[in-house]
Amino acid sequence: MNPADTPIALGADHAGVALKDSLRAALEAAGHPVLDFGTHGSESCDYADFAHPVSEAVAGGQARFGVLVCGTGIGMAIAANRHPAIRAVVVHNTTEARLTRAHNDANIACFGARTVGPEVVLDALSAFLTTPYEGGRHDRRIAKITPRILAAGTAQEA
Repeated sequence: MNPADTPIALGADHAGVALKDSLRAALEAAGHPVLDFGTHGSESCDYADFAHPVSEAVAGGQARFGVLVCGTGIGMAIAANRHPAIRAVVVHNTTEARLTRAHNDANIACFGARTVGPEVVLDALSAFLTTPYEGGRHDRRIAKITPRILAAGTAQEA
């Protein structure tokens, strides 16, 4: 994982807190600045309460990428993708991590603490953080899923 100047935003619910903490340690050991939006304990909580601040940090430029962890990664991805500038994906392996960055310019990786082992997550996260977006033919596809702001101030899918 190559360090960058812009932090990586982290968030997890109670099911993902242990994995999030492991990822934070690995990221910091590799020299990445980290913004940790919680949770910090095992008490039951709602994944959306952590997906939204991570998404806002990425969309607002305070973080280059986001990492979200819950039981499956699915709830986090759904919540994060409610933000127009976010392309959050559930990642299960390094191939998915590379392809979602290269082809989809994904900016938040979501992991399932109950579905993927920590070693696989570390490898996938490394691939996610180091794979550049290819652009080219993919730009057209990204434009079709990126909301446009109309003159009237409403959002419409492209």
